[in-house]
Amino acid sequence: MDFSFTEEQSMLRDTVASYLADNYDFDKRRAALAKAPHWRPDVWKAFAEELGILGAPFSEELGGLGGGPIENMVVMEELGKALVVEPYLPTVVIGGGFLKHSGHAGAADLIGGIIGGTNIFAFAYAEPQGRYNMADLTTTAKKDGAGYVLNGHKAVVIGGPYATHFIVTARTSGGQRDAQGVSVFLVERGAAGVSTRDYPTVDGFMASEVYFENVSLGADALIGPADHGLPLVEKVVDEAIAATCAEACGVLRRLQEGTVEYTKQRKQFGVPISSFQVLQHRMVDMFINLEQSISMTYMANIKLADDAERAKAVSAAKVQIGKACKFVGEQAIQLHGGMGMTDEMAIGHYFKRATMIQSAFGSVDHHLARYESLSLGQAA
Repeated sequence: MDFSFTEEQSMLRDTVASYLADNYDFDKRRAALAKAPHWRPDVWKAFAEELGILGAPFSEELGGLGGGPIENMVVMEELGKALVVEPYLPTVVIGGGFLKHSGHAGAADLIGGIIGGTNIFAFAYAEPQGRYNMADLTTTAKKDGAGYVLNGHKAVVIGGPYATHFIVTARTSGGQRDAQGVSVFLVERGAAGVSTRDYPTVDGFMASEVYFENVSLGADALIGPADHGLPLVEKVVDEAIAATCAEACGVLRRLQEGTVEYTKQRKQFGVPISSFQVLQHRMVDMFINLEQSISMTYMANIKLADDAERAKAVSAAKVQIGKACKFVGEQAIQLHGGMGMTDEMAIGHYFKRATMIQSAFGSVDHHLARYESLSLGQAA
């Protein structure tokens, strides 16, 4: 398997890394999160106009760079290294993914808005009772003439406070947990009956509780087939998981490198603690976890094009990432001591992000069970 990048992909990585090094250091990030709007629209504008990375996974016909999942992976890893909170994942990966794969009539114009930085998406799928089951829905969309009427509540909608549009999963038929009867809708933030309660998450991102009360939707709000939207949801969520794994690799790298650097400076008994063999063993284990995570993430992103192998590869990568985030994060904090969790030190912020990634789109236990189920199904 060839994991080497093309010249264009390497240039994309270098461009993003250079911009973030110059414009997105830890102190600037911390200052931006401390005051409204709790993100940096100027950075988002630069992503669109200066770097052009919001078009990375879209075809040249749509105005993009002609890339795909690998380009998303390259960008997300760099965003992870800088702890970027701007909504690349919900907008470009998830919003763009639904539009690309659904054949929606307005996809070209909506994607053009994504590339230009004017359309910002948030994925409203999670419900308080649903855990990680994408089909467990109490939000309903009932037929009303040619359109629908949407009612329900979506929880922890990451990037909700910034969004101009919500991608919403809703039940259009069947029972609460049936695989059939799931549909996907595009809802504008300003639509009558849409309300939000916004709040920060522990890792510095912003999220919303989103409420839909008799929201009238036209027929063009439907994304993908009515009642049969679950396979589309699963495909896009697998792409989102693969991209999140790439972000995690960036986070893990900073945790590992930051810990090594700290132990070279911190002295005990008159010598750097990096000279203690037992701590060297721990840092080697951190490095091994990082390298395993990178390899699994690359494999998952390559397999996204293969519908037969996609889900297994993604779940396998998410298991490795979840374990690595826990191990590397905990070791980094312990080797830094109590100061590792202070707000002034970057390492604690990387640890918080790693902790949140562990449960994003499914925990280790969830993806182990999914991998087992998929393996047994294929064996049968």
